Amino acid sequence: MFECPDNTPVLVGVAAVQQKLADHRAAREPLDLMEQALRDAAADAGCEKLLTLADEIMVPNSLWGYSDPARLLAQRLQADSATTLLADFGILQQSLLDRACQRIRDNEAKVLLVTGGEARYRSQCAARAGEEAPEIAQPDAAPDVLLRPEAEMMSDVESAAGLGMPVGYYAIMDSALRYRQGLSVEAHRDEMARMYAGLSELAAANPDAWVDETVSPEFVREHSPGNRMLAFPYTKLHNSQWNVDQAAGLIFCSAGMAESLGIPRERWVFPVVSTESNFMAVISSRAELGASEGFRIAGGRAMELAGVHFNEVPLRELYSCFPYAVRVQQEEFGLMRDADVSVTGGMTFAGGPLNNFVFQATVKMAQLLREAPGEMGLVTTVSGLMTKQACCLWSSRPPGNGWVFEDVTDAVREATVVKELVATYEGEARVAGYTVLYNGMQASRAIAVFDLPDGRRSVAYSEDPATIERMLTQECCGVSYTLGGGRFS
Repeated sequence: MFECPDNTPVLVGVAAVQQKLADHRAAREPLDLMEQALRDAAADAGCEKLLTLADEIMVPNSLWGYSDPARLLAQRLQADSATTLLADFGILQQSLLDRACQRIRDNEAKVLLVTGGEARYRSQCAARAGEEAPEIAQPDAAPDVLLRPEAEMMSDVESAAGLGMPVGYYAIMDSALRYRQGLSVEAHRDEMARMYAGLSELAAANPDAWVDETVSPEFVREHSPGNRMLAFPYTKLHNSQWNVDQAAGLIFCSAGMAESLGIPRERWVFPVVSTESNFMAVISSRAELGASEGFRIAGGRAMELAGVHFNEVPLRELYSCFPYAVRVQQEEFGLMRDADVSVTGGMTFAGGPLNNFVFQATVKMAQLLREAPGEMGLVTTVSGLMTKQACCLWSSRPPGNGWVFEDVTDAVREATVVKELVATYEGEARVAGYTVLYNGMQASRAIAVFDLPDGRRSVAYSEDPATIERMLTQECCGVSYTLGGGRFS
């Protein structure tokens, strides 16, 4: 049996829950799902007492209306001494797991609960019936700790051109990566279709996945009534599926506490290395639209600290909100194109609750590592519009030098070239990345990020049918257009 210091952080209980009830009146609200996930996680550890011993309960914000959901959970779980934390949008989900590990390592806490959940499917079913899906009201409540991002993720310049939903931003970045890789438009579409069809097969074999049916590469790829194009070349099946009712619960404690509570060693899963970049720059200002300095540095440093290479880690869950997120990680990590990128089936098929998927992924990773003694698993995280990045390595064996955390924000800031973004420009400019947005079944607006001759950047749009058609069929990165009045032609 292995030995480790008492203040070693250990993940001892994990659980994922979901409901898929068409009758919204019978469906439980998000708080209920989070409560179940934590109770199931305690049962997974074989120690219900963990819940009442919690020093802190952490929850990432989502689209529900709770002001301090952790407080409601503390009351239900009889965790009377627990402090509460709410992490707003723009905070890495991995940051909550890292906080739990840091507090244990620094002897500030012995038991921490992390949970997140969503019930968008319930809300969707209620809306279709012309009704609302009620939630517990929490007037005048506030968490003990509130984490908020330090900067904005979007620019008014981007909004003025018509960018708003994440799908458009990610499609633009993917066009730049495609151009950088030398792929044709059609080869790029084929590659993404094969990848996502493969993810659907993984999800079909995952009992916790939202979708249990496979799809063909052809269906993923093509614009159809059942799979509309949203932002070329992304169809609906390239998008994270957030209309789900899912929750996850994770229980961390110190090795000393786990030992004293008699939690079986075969349930223990150890964080090995965590790295985070919290540097924020709006997408259109990034000099390299098709690269991720954050993942290159955070990922490389994680592997260096763990003494392994990406290709030597057999279990991987690369954050998969859109194909670009997966593809740029493959590129920056030096992974083979056909390397495994998921253990869950990804956020389209396994389900991508808005601010909670990393917890779902970590639950699955812990379950697999318990069955594979000595192996390592990698879970990566994205926050916002590819704004922040994180990597975490896990193992069923304790790290020889203890858990290591490193914030690489400063290194990423130094490595990232940021260009001035201007609202208006008159004259010729070169396309750095682009997409075509759809309205229903019709292509409606082309949006492009432009490199200006003086080194600055701008964003413009076109609704000209000929321009749209060209951008749907030909590579337009590197092509020059005339800008004026926020439009291009």
